[in-house]
Amino acid sequence: MSVATATEATIGHGPVRAGKRETAYPGWFLLPAAVIYAVLFLLPTISSLYFSLTRWTLFDATFIGFENFAQFFREPFLVKGLVNTVIYAVVTSSMKVVLGMALALLLTSRIVARGYLRSVVFFPVLVSTIGVGITFTVLMHPTNGMINEGLALLGVKGPGWLTNPNLALFSVALVDVWKGVGLATVIYIAGLVAIPKDYYEAARIDGATPWQNFWFVTLPLSRPATATVITLSFIGGLRTFDLIWAMTKGGPGFASDTIASVIYKQYQAGFFGLSTAGNVVLFILIAILVVPLTMLLNRKRGHE
Repeated sequence: MSVATATEATIGHGPVRAGKRETAYPGWFLLPAAVIYAVLFLLPTISSLYFSLTRWTLFDATFIGFENFAQFFREPFLVKGLVNTVIYAVVTSSMKVVLGMALALLLTSRIVARGYLRSVVFFPVLVSTIGVGITFTVLMHPTNGMINEGLALLGVKGPGWLTNPNLALFSVALVDVWKGVGLATVIYIAGLVAIPKDYYEAARIDGATPWQNFWFVTLPLSRPATATVITLSFIGGLRTFDLIWAMTKGGPGFASDTIASVIYKQYQAGFFGLSTAGNVVLFILIAILVVPLTMLLNRKRGHE
């Protein structure tokens, strides 16, 4: 009996057709997952696309075409939320990459209490985002907050972290980084420990300095971890709502509004069609920014 015949007899299928992968499971095994995907993703997405073209309430809907989208981009505070969303995503994702790599390098070195420090760095990831937002709102109070009181002891007048329109968005971004950098660190630790030691041994024999080790060995070989951190952090930054709402509710004024917080305010005000159009804009924004970014990162990895 030939190898191909024996394989067919073992699997219990007919001959393998060219270009078709054989599987031990029938196609209808995918049906439950397909139904869940259609109900929880496809149907809400299609419904949102339709209702974004209407002026609707809970009881009726009037088709108005692209008027909601035109109004969205005519309103300055809505455009402000769009710009803030991109700024927030770029700031938080870039800081998580830099700090995550730095902490991972520290926590994979030979330091005392390394396991304990890893737990400390990861702990904020486990804390409720709303709880973190409320806590830092108190800490960042312009007069009674612990941060400004500590700066006052050093003779420095603390700013209005959440009351200054120029600082509010970046203050929330810093809290987001504090909470999320632990996950980036864990991903980088996994990437660093997977790098074969032979590369570092070869670099040591060639007389490489610590900086050359990092630049020519660690950084290129940790690119898969970097791609993961950038993608997850960037998507999270574009979708952010809970921390913004807990700390500033988009204020002062519209200074720290993101698309998600603007959408929520529109729902509260009863502008359901406009807020649904905002959801579609957010979906398109994520697709436009994240898909090319992911393709770029994967292409670079493919050239290694």
